[in-house]
Amino acid sequence: MKYLKTYPEKCIGCMTCVDVCSNLYFKEVTPEKSCIEVYDEGDGNFGLSVCNQCQTCVAECHTLALTINKFGTVMLSKNLCIGCYACVAVCPTDNMRTYLEGLVPFKCIACGACARECPADALEIVTED
Repeated sequence: MKYLKTYPEKCIGCMTCVDVCSNLYFKEVTPEKSCIEVYDEGDGNFGLSVCNQCQTCVAECHTLALTINKFGTVMLSKNLCIGCYACVAVCPTDNMRTYLEGLVPFKCIACGACARECPADALEIVTED
């Protein structure tokens, strides 16, 4: 399975990953449209929240809009999604994302763009069996 591994202890809260992600997928720099969330835990510490590819959402999708690719990454087909948000409701990590104007949810697909740009090496694409 391919996924984005986080190292929150290394995060400096610069938001580069958030900006890269939202710009890549939505062509705008908007935290609400990023697949990764950075949050301030206080005392100079930051948390990172991103899809762990657990596949819980796939079982909940009645239109088969969510599938698992050959790398074990959950992928969403916008053409099949009806916007019921059942996948959002069932996500145990709250990483199936939505935004106010959006018709379909979105999530991390482990593309690695954020990891390549992170100045603190707080993100890494890993593959596990």
